[in-house]
Amino acid sequence: MTILLLGGTADARYAADALHRAGLDIIYSIAGLVRVPKVDCKLLVGGFSKRGGLSHYVQQHAITAILDITHPYAQNMSNKAVLVAKELNIPYWRLDRAAWQATAGDNWLEYQSDIDLPDILKGFQRPLLSAGQIDSERLWDLANLENIERIYWRTAVAPRFDIPGNVTWLKAIGPFQYKDELALIDEYRIDVIVSKNSGGKSTSAKLDVARDKGLPVYLQRRPALLEAQREFCELESCVAACIEAFSQSNNKMLGASQQ
Repeated sequence: MTILLLGGTADARYAADALHRAGLDIIYSIAGLVRVPKVDCKLLVGGFSKRGGLSHYVQQHAITAILDITHPYAQNMSNKAVLVAKELNIPYWRLDRAAWQATAGDNWLEYQSDIDLPDILKGFQRPLLSAGQIDSERLWDLANLENIERIYWRTAVAPRFDIPGNVTWLKAIGPFQYKDELALIDEYRIDVIVSKNSGGKSTSAKLDVARDKGLPVYLQRRPALLEAQREFCELESCVAACIEAFSQSNNKMLGASQQ
């Protein structure tokens, strides 16, 4: 059998290598917007639109299961994969990375979408925006708020439009260390952090710094995802279950072919 692993995260790279080493036939799919990883299994870069869509690709390449380890906010891709798996009657499993949980000393507030950002930032002067891409019109609106002195906008992919003069773009790809996040927040005199609730340890250091410095943090609410046939919250258990289930499927198929 062939497993299509929807990735683009550090967890997905780990899973791709682990499943490949276990002898499973893996196609690792990424958008390729940031960097192309080195993996031992088959690698698909650039998504499915130019390949006739996900359903067409799955049928043309005899995909027998979909494993989703995309970013928790990759709503469109995840929901599309659920529907395709149902349409073609193949397994769809997902690693649903646990969200960060506030602890004593955290000053966290949730927001729904980028539409809320102007209201959120009205009381601040030097925000760190680390919630991914923002469209041009929204960013210019934020930069024109009377209270804003300077916005620090951190993403993995460079903006494709001209940014306002009081916006500093910071290129960064995790994992991030506490000392580096502390230095950045101190140097730029950040007074609020805006982020997605991505979960995991790779990008959580800024939250530790915010807690220690008493800074407010606004976390975007996670999107609603269609139900998976099977969900995991831990990477290791997800990989182990895949090896057990799909290796057995391979063995059954091999036995049937030899009869």
